[in-house]
This record gives sequence, structure tokens and C-alpha cells, in this order.
Amino acid sequence: MTIAEGLLFICGGFLLAVLWMDLIFDSQIRGYGDEQLPEAVLTSIADYYRRATTTSRPMSRLIAAMMVILLAALVFQAVSGGDPGWLVAVSGGLAAAPILIAASRTVRNAVRLGGREGGQAEQSALARSIYRDHVLCFTCLGAFLVIRLTAVW
Repeated sequence: MTIAEGLLFICGGFLLAVLWMDLIFDSQIRGYGDEQLPEAVLTSIADYYRRATTTSRPMSRLIAAMMVILLAALVFQAVSGGDPGWLVAVSGGLAAAPILIAASRTVRNAVRLGGREGGQAEQSALARSIYRDHVLCFTCLGAFLVIRLTAVW
């Protein structure tokens, strides 16, 4: 295993673990259908995201650093020719999709929810959006790790 491959596993595993922690809080929305979430649920999720996105700095920047390192290691693997083309394309897509989703909307929504912006209906919609994003991202990163592990062994 090369250093770049090791970085792919370390970063991918770290990001998957972060998503697992997020989903522990996000999953509180389950069972409420489309109705507004109870205040206790919103408070729990919002408090978590306030800590995760705002008050935990500089530790919250570690997640962004892992994303950058993951992408850099993928680019290195692609340029060095160490991986077949299909593996570069599939693992690149599975890693890039969650990063793009996080950068384009999930982090922004988590900051808004953590700041308790909007009314209860808007916060409920934010919590549901964050949950959907995290399920998709968890699935992508889980598949990324399975494919990369399969390719190594």
C-alpha cells in the first residue's frame, strides 16, 4: 500500500466517522413525517450543529482539511497511474460528490440551523435537508471505502 492509498483510507474513514456522528443527531427527525419537528428535537440538533460548525473552531477545520487531503491523494493516484481508469473515475466521483454537497449546501444549512435562524417550520426543513444530505454522503463514502479496499486486496 502506498502513502497515497493510506491517506485515502485515513481521510475516507475519518469523514465516514464524522458523518456517523452527524447522523446520530440527524436521525432524531425520523418518525415525524412532514410535520414540524418538536422543539426538543430541533434544540438537540441545532445545539450539535452550533458546536460542530461554529464553537469548535479550529477543530471544525480538520474536516475541511481531510476533504482536501482526500482529493489531493486521489489526484496523485490518478496522475501517477497507480490505479486503473475505472477505479479513478468511480472513486473520484464517490469522494467528490459528498464534498461538493457539503460545500454547496450542507455546511451552510448546518450553520443556519445551529444559529436557530428562521421559524420552527424553516428549521425543520433545514434539519430534514441536512439529514438527506448526510445519508447520501455516508452512502457515497461507504461505497468509496469498499471499492478502494476491494481494489487493494
